[in-house]
Amino acid sequence: MSDPADAGTPDAGRSPAPTTTPSPTDTSTPGDDWRGVAAEDVEDPEGQASLRLERRSRRLLGELIRPRRGPVALALLLTVLQNASYLAGPLLVAGAIDVGLPAALDGRPEPLLWFVLGYAGAAIVSAVLQFAFITLSGRLGQDVLLELRQRLFRHAQRLSVSFHEGYTSGRLISRMTSDMESLDRLLAEGLDGLFTSLLSMIGIAALLLWMDAPLALIMLAALVPLVLVAGWFRSRSRSAYRRTRSSMANVITHLVETMNGVRAVQAYRREHRNDEIMGEASGEFRRANKRALDVLAVFVGATRSLGNLNLVVVLAVGGWWVADGRLELGVLTAFLLYLRRFYEPLDRLAMVLDSYTGAAAALEKISGVLAEAPHVAEPSEPVRLVSSRGDVRFEGVEFGYGEDRPPVLPRFDLEVPAGQTVALVGATGAGKSTLAKLLARFYDPSAGRVTLDGVDLRDLADEDLRTAVSMVTQESFLFSGSIADNIRLGRPEATDEEVVAAARAVGAHPFVTSLPDGYRTEVHKRGGRLSAGQRQLIAFARAFLAAPAVLVLDEATSSLDLPAEQAVQRALETVLRGRTAVIIAHRLSTVLIADRVLVMDGGRIVEDGPPAELIGSAGGRFHALHEAWRDSLV
Repeated sequence: MSDPADAGTPDAGRSPAPTTTPSPTDTSTPGDDWRGVAAEDVEDPEGQASLRLERRSRRLLGELIRPRRGPVALALLLTVLQNASYLAGPLLVAGAIDVGLPAALDGRPEPLLWFVLGYAGAAIVSAVLQFAFITLSGRLGQDVLLELRQRLFRHAQRLSVSFHEGYTSGRLISRMTSDMESLDRLLAEGLDGLFTSLLSMIGIAALLLWMDAPLALIMLAALVPLVLVAGWFRSRSRSAYRRTRSSMANVITHLVETMNGVRAVQAYRREHRNDEIMGEASGEFRRANKRALDVLAVFVGATRSLGNLNLVVVLAVGGWWVADGRLELGVLTAFLLYLRRFYEPLDRLAMVLDSYTGAAAALEKISGVLAEAPHVAEPSEPVRLVSSRGDVRFEGVEFGYGEDRPPVLPRFDLEVPAGQTVALVGATGAGKSTLAKLLARFYDPSAGRVTLDGVDLRDLADEDLRTAVSMVTQESFLFSGSIADNIRLGRPEATDEEVVAAARAVGAHPFVTSLPDGYRTEVHKRGGRLSAGQRQLIAFARAFLAAPAVLVLDEATSSLDLPAEQAVQRALETVLRGRTAVIIAHRLSTVLIADRVLVMDGGRIVEDGPPAELIGSAGGRFHALHEAWRDSLV
């Protein structure tokens, strides 16, 4: 398993184009596919993968904690003081029995009173310090979670399209929700229990050695099997919780996929099959949780048994020594109280370790996403592009989507002068959309280069590239919010007047003003309140307002009916005027507005010329396409 964090840094800030499109996976552990989780019972024999994951998680945790070292140190100090006041109780009880009671029997109650007041004061101080620690650690925990959630969201947005095409949205949702909840539980509840339990056990062991070393050594002998049990628990629970995180991600993935495709589910009566898949995924999640709970049950049962056995041995030996005069009764009483307090945190520590193991597995998953480097990276020293003419060139470009698949563009050369509108036509798989993705720099070529005004796209800053090149797709994705917000997507600072002017220019103004709230109308999820044609007009208004030098239209009219297509066609003429455009379309009505048509086949240009010229070339491919289109209209 490769660790993305160990990848080398490309020279001069340019990421070398992969010869294949990566196959992104959850790098934290194998088996995120629920079909493989059940079989993942054999870990890496040398533990190298596990160690790599743990190191990566610790690095991430260190990055989050390092800026907060001051508050963390204060929290640890509060824990130490709280434990000191908490551990003073049994010593005061011993003093009350061995010193206070004899003095009270002799008519001097003051020592006993002081011991009682000291015990009450220690309890109050302990409670106050614990309150302060929980408050401080809670704030720290929420600050860490906020930074981690924002970092994960920002990083996921920067990752390349190739990553998102392989890494499902359900898994990202799992990282942002269930994995974050595991960390939240640990930070909110576990840190107090962890620090308090560990410090309490260390402090009690030191006090017992000071009070009576031989008896303390008998008690400490029980730590050997406890350490072995704890090591077994840590190893087994970490593996078990990795499976729970993976299986939970698959449940969320299937849920998201089903809900996003609910129309197809209902149209093709796939409910029963989806129920079966969800049942298998949920069943694997249940089995993974059961394995984790079984491990926890063994650990808790073992620690309680060892604790009770140790208490019996100490009581028997200590009682014998008290009867023999070798040990005072008050010391034995305090010893037994401390011993009880020594083993009481073990139950709590077991639950903390359980939360910690789940959180550690979640952090591995999150760190796996954060360790993914964008395959289309921004250069470290970008070439600035103040303004763009829109001159586009493909020079010796080669590209393929996988080593086991033939190249989509074996070798491709193309020059599009500034201001020219080029239409790409051809059969499915000819390479048209791939060309558009390379121009928009969703991918980088494996060989050759794509240039804008003579500058390699890999050398341009993302901000300059996205300002100069925009894309309108068939989907015309609209975000939740108002129509005005969606038109402003490319220029958030645009005024209301500019938004209205853009809508007027593409012919969207009449239907927008007919809506109840005009430009403030909420479009709902993915623009569901609007028709396909209306969404496309909004997308064109967005592109018009952004005013890119190069506009790529990828099947922008393929899903429209005839009236909507005619409206969009009029908008196209306005949007394309004065800028370079690359149009991918099957509908020849859209292609005919181009200055130049390229017919593609197998990643190569087989015909190139003005639409009228190609139509007039009897026997040519575009001529045949045009004749077929005319026949379909009849």
